[in-house]
Amino acid sequence: MEVVEHVADVDLFVAKCGQMVRPGGIMFVATINRTLKALGLAIIGAEYVLRWLPRGTHQFGKLVRPDELEKALGAAGLTVIDRTGVIYHPLADRWQRSKDMDVNYMVLAEKASV
Repeated sequence: MEVVEHVADVDLFVAKCGQMVRPGGIMFVATINRTLKALGLAIIGAEYVLRWLPRGTHQFGKLVRPDELEKALGAAGLTVIDRTGVIYHPLADRWQRSKDMDVNYMVLAEKASV
């Protein structure tokens, strides 16, 4: 689900993915926001405290803010049509949509029809 925060060049990655979207098609992107809350929960909490992921899986500087992702999508000829935060409930082992985009979030973008 989350790839963007692992690529060397987010703008290039989004542009190349956008080239593969047909006119009228959609692109879905899920990633982690670059906030102190995300640092605490997604990196320190998930990797170092709970050890759900190998240590070093995420680097704070490579996390992507929603405005940065939306700018890259726009440059790739895509228009954001929906965005949402997602939160994980570990006791129920499930994800839920949320207005809170401080940690995990998803964006849906559409390429204009010709």
